Amino acid sequence: MKVPRFDGAHILVVGDVMLDRYWHGDTRRVSTEAPIPIVNVNEIEDRPGAAGNVALNISTLGAKASLVAAVGQDEPAGILRAKLEAADIICDLIELKNSRTTIKLRIVSQSQQIFRADFEDIVDVPGDTVVAHMASALHEVDSLVLSDYDKGLISDPQAIIKAASKLGKPVLVDPKFKPLTDYSGATIVKPNRLELEHAIGHWTTEAELVDRCQKIINDMGIEALLVTWSSEGMTLIRKGLEEVHFPARKREVYDVSGAGDTVIATLAVALASGESMLDATGLANIAAGLAVSHFGVSSVSGPELRLEVANNLKFDRGVMSKDHLVIAVEEARSRGQKVVFTNGCFDILHAGHVDYLIEAKAQGDLLIVAVNSDESVTRLKGEGRPINPVERRMTMLAGLEAVDWVVEFEEDTPEDLLRALKPDVLVKGGDYSVDQVVGAEIVQANSGEVKVLKLVEDCSTSALVQKIREL
Repeated sequence: MKVPRFDGAHILVVGDVMLDRYWHGDTRRVSTEAPIPIVNVNEIEDRPGAAGNVALNISTLGAKASLVAAVGQDEPAGILRAKLEAADIICDLIELKNSRTTIKLRIVSQSQQIFRADFEDIVDVPGDTVVAHMASALHEVDSLVLSDYDKGLISDPQAIIKAASKLGKPVLVDPKFKPLTDYSGATIVKPNRLELEHAIGHWTTEAELVDRCQKIINDMGIEALLVTWSSEGMTLIRKGLEEVHFPARKREVYDVSGAGDTVIATLAVALASGESMLDATGLANIAAGLAVSHFGVSSVSGPELRLEVANNLKFDRGVMSKDHLVIAVEEARSRGQKVVFTNGCFDILHAGHVDYLIEAKAQGDLLIVAVNSDESVTRLKGEGRPINPVERRMTMLAGLEAVDWVVEFEEDTPEDLLRALKPDVLVKGGDYSVDQVVGAEIVQANSGEVKVLKLVEDCSTSALVQKIREL
């Protein structure tokens, strides 16, 4: 699981916005007028909800968010605008005459909802009006999220999707109870269990479910359906591919409100940041687990998501690409961890390598092992080398307890990697002086250390190869 940078992504959210209002208080007696609890309200809290929460999640993850939504000409609209703009969300709120801004009022005692009241006027907004409001932002963003709560803004999904498609912008849809075919031409549609059953009917087996979903995908001309199952995780069904299930992250659940908003926001931001659909879905699944551990409709921050991955998934311990490793190292350094770097061919892994890597790891908290590509080994060692291709060499190294990350490099020296990663410690084994270690000046220029470790005697890959050849 990778944790990409999100700060280069810009997402446009178009959808129904509402004000989630909470009245908090203590409950210590029952009314004499009716058998209901009396809540002594001592705190009023307002949060952006629905499409507003999607935009807020995008912003707190570290990406740039723009929002097109409809509100009334009333005080709640002003509260919403102020809270959204305070989160650096670019707002284009369509003010509807003779209509109220939607409010969901929840009365809460001891973190439990006692009562909910909805205040809303559903007014269909013409599709051309919505397209006109989103036109300028659409040119600047990476993708579009449709957050449809059936409150009237997305009365004509096709007009919005076609406007985005003309500019080549991916469209991610969080639907409600419209026919799924209304979102034809989108990229990904994310129904929950009830919304999917409303669209395709009841199913009895997973095979039947997948078959129906594949038919919907083909009929709609979309790339994938992401079905969320609440406490059971989510399933990604891509066109013509086997389904992939993501189990729910095991956390104490306080409130599932707004978890779907977090999923679609994280998915959009991760995809816009260059992640594959599988990895983006994995991140969205982790973010959903964080969202339900909060009370009420809430957003998940970038640092919170990164910390969750760091604590539980160890930032993809194992083989990584250079670009992803740069991000992982930055995250590790932000937590105060010391990063150690070493490199080599590691053609036939032997006891000397293992002892050396254990000692290298002891110089800090995390150990990177950079491995020469096959072509690089041939240039350095001659024809017939390597004995093992780079994939096998990296797999063996990644399996060692002392090794945290393994990365391949094509050049004869790891100098480009050292410039990119800026490790705290560069370790090399052998009879060198520090100034003879390749890349030493690069590390030292970034305030790093260079250390030379003694190799175990009588352990050499070249010697092993020669001995085998002589048998």
